Amino acid sequence: MTEQTAKPDAGKVYRRLLGYTAQHWPIALLAIFGMIIEGAAAGAFTWMMDPMINGTFVKQDASVMHWIPLAIIVLFVVRGLAGFVVDVGMARIGGAVVYQLRTEVLRKYQFLPMARFDQEPAAIMVQRLSYTADQVARASADALKIIITDVFTLIALLIVMIRASASLTLTILIVAPVIAGIISVVGKRYRRLNHKVQGATSNLAHAAEQSLHNIEAVKIYGGIDQELERFRGHAASSERLNRKIIATQATSSALVQIMAACVLAALVWFAGKVALNSDLDAGKFVSLMTSMMAILPSLKRLTNVQSQLQRGVAAGDSLFAVLDAPDEPDTGTTPADARGDIEFAGVRFRYADDKPWALDGVDLHIPAGKTTALVGRSGSGKTTLVRLLPRFYAPLAGTIRLGGVALPDLTLATLRAQVAVVSQNVLLFDDTIANNIAYGALRHASRAEIEAAAAAANALDFIRELPEGFDTRIGDRGGRLSGGQRQRLAIARAILKNAPILILDEATSALDSESERLIQDALDRILKNRTAIVIAHRLSTIEHADQVVVMDRGRVLEVGTHAELLAAQGAYAHLHRLQFRDE
Repeated sequence: MTEQTAKPDAGKVYRRLLGYTAQHWPIALLAIFGMIIEGAAAGAFTWMMDPMINGTFVKQDASVMHWIPLAIIVLFVVRGLAGFVVDVGMARIGGAVVYQLRTEVLRKYQFLPMARFDQEPAAIMVQRLSYTADQVARASADALKIIITDVFTLIALLIVMIRASASLTLTILIVAPVIAGIISVVGKRYRRLNHKVQGATSNLAHAAEQSLHNIEAVKIYGGIDQELERFRGHAASSERLNRKIIATQATSSALVQIMAACVLAALVWFAGKVALNSDLDAGKFVSLMTSMMAILPSLKRLTNVQSQLQRGVAAGDSLFAVLDAPDEPDTGTTPADARGDIEFAGVRFRYADDKPWALDGVDLHIPAGKTTALVGRSGSGKTTLVRLLPRFYAPLAGTIRLGGVALPDLTLATLRAQVAVVSQNVLLFDDTIANNIAYGALRHASRAEIEAAAAAANALDFIRELPEGFDTRIGDRGGRLSGGQRQRLAIARAILKNAPILILDEATSALDSESERLIQDALDRILKNRTAIVIAHRLSTIEHADQVVVMDRGRVLEVGTHAELLAAQGAYAHLHRLQFRDE
């Protein structure tokens, strides 16, 4: 995994999150206005304690007895409407921010280099799009709502308190730096814990995804207890961190409330002293006490929001790390022309610095319009070689040319538009058969074209036997189909694309003998007049290739036709004898 370990600049991350919120400024302004009304209403209610006590119970003023109840009703109706505007507005902003971030991150994933997908499990990427993005919503909307509303509430209540008794209020404010210090210390602890929570949640998702994806192996090899133990370890780690966050939140909240209680006690004691020597009457005292009591929930929420805010900052930092990652290089300006030869000159490549060379000085000429077969032991570099052609990876040394033009000088879109790939790992989607064949840029193909491609791939018969034919959904990764059926759909997609360059990486590996023969006939037809690179384990399937390339340990050992290599009695002849003996 590639979770960030460096501490982020919390202020910078949150300002960036607020930038997403600011895009919805009309709704934000309306919501902020509602927050001001909510805060002012809280202050107005505590201010009303003064005329309510003095006018009703002390002076028994009849006019006050009439307007106070009406004012209370109006005040809470206005406050309720303001709260509705705030809740709906901030929820809408939060949802819009999450939608935008999820869309941007998913789009960014499409442009990241393939090396990123080798380093980071898909489960962690999916977790970013779900749980992590949701935490951002809490920071960008929910936490912002609490901060703004309660800050305005505190301001309104302080104004009421100062109006009641400036000297007592200033005495109370002596503890403000202490409370601010508690919030600051708690905020730093939250930031550390929430970054650990992000990592623990990612590990939890990865463990679950790995266990469920490999469920057949888990069942057949009796790995249930092992998977549960692995999952329990990650779940326990996540739970421990959450308990620490809750304990921190509870401790800080309790400290703030204890401080406030001490202040309240001091207020009562000082009020008695002040009342003897000033005009602090019963109404002002109740107003002051009510304001002080109303401040406590706001202080508690502002303290507790630190957890939510820091979790959102950690989540935002995780998302921004993806958004700020460099795209796969696409600096080419020349449109690709796949009618030319393909040349590998001194190509070297490995997947990581601590890994052996997957390709070690490959020199190879692949003629245009001809079929080239790559053979060799597992791990000899065959698949790596063909993955460099559509620039899924870039060579660390040497050059690859298509039609005499170096691949980096070609635009990625035009290069990949002229390449079709059928790999041994069939790539299908939870959609209909028709949509899997006519996928992506092929989605506008007619039903007749889709059916023709399916027929050419020997898939038409089994498709017609399905309940909804081409409109049958095939499940996650084509799980409702057999291996051979999935392979034939992938071949049909490649046939429909009709690309000048066709890469077949063990394309018939999942087929039975009869299906393989029929598919091979179809492939023989479509391989004519196009540049084809075929990786095959069964040497009998590539006997008619225009050239056969034998690879071992990232190097090219032999190049020639099937007959020439057999006659040479080298590595190819040895492979052929071994396979013939096995068969």
